[in-house]
Amino acid sequence: MKETILQKANEMYLNLGYKSVTMDDIAAELGISKKTIYQHFANKNELVEASTLDLFYKISAGIDSITEMGYDAIEEIFMIRNFLKKNLNNESTSPFYQLQKFFPKTFICLRARQFEKMHGCMICNLHKGIADGLYRQDIDIDFVSRIYFTGLTGIKDSDIFPSDAYEINTVTKQYLEYHIRAIATKKGLNILTKSLSKY
Repeated sequence: MKETILQKANEMYLNLGYKSVTMDDIAAELGISKKTIYQHFANKNELVEASTLDLFYKISAGIDSITEMGYDAIEEIFMIRNFLKKNLNNESTSPFYQLQKFFPKTFICLRARQFEKMHGCMICNLHKGIADGLYRQDIDIDFVSRIYFTGLTGIKDSDIFPSDAYEINTVTKQYLEYHIRAIATKKGLNILTKSLSKY
């Protein structure tokens, strides 16, 4: 039952927002009593924390699977992007804005985990891209990895990129192109052009 509650909570939080969804809403969707939820989670803060951690581990496992499939470095980035889009409600900014605003401790913990995971993945991606001649040899790998994370999280700031003017999927694709063009060789740019058309 605990796993079922986490799954439903994640689904509802991503669709409606962490603040908007109540324990009553989750209980009603599952057809159970609120008391049943409280048998597994003491309060909403605990459920939000557990659900974000559960989602993080599932996303991390999915990313690991993609990196083991043998894609070239550039296509790997686009494959991960598509996976995140599919599993994070098109990466809507609203739920995570609510998480940051109303559950700041959970948000800070999640952001630290996201950085650790993304930083490690990007460093591996950069090494692979350099080895295959897709990225320039002279790039500062640690710096590029950190700038990538900063940019990817920054474009989700609704104060800087308001949703009525910037559609998140379009902005993310533009950011990936911006990132790769900054570090790619001619060979890499050819693959980027194909990936932009494909994805």
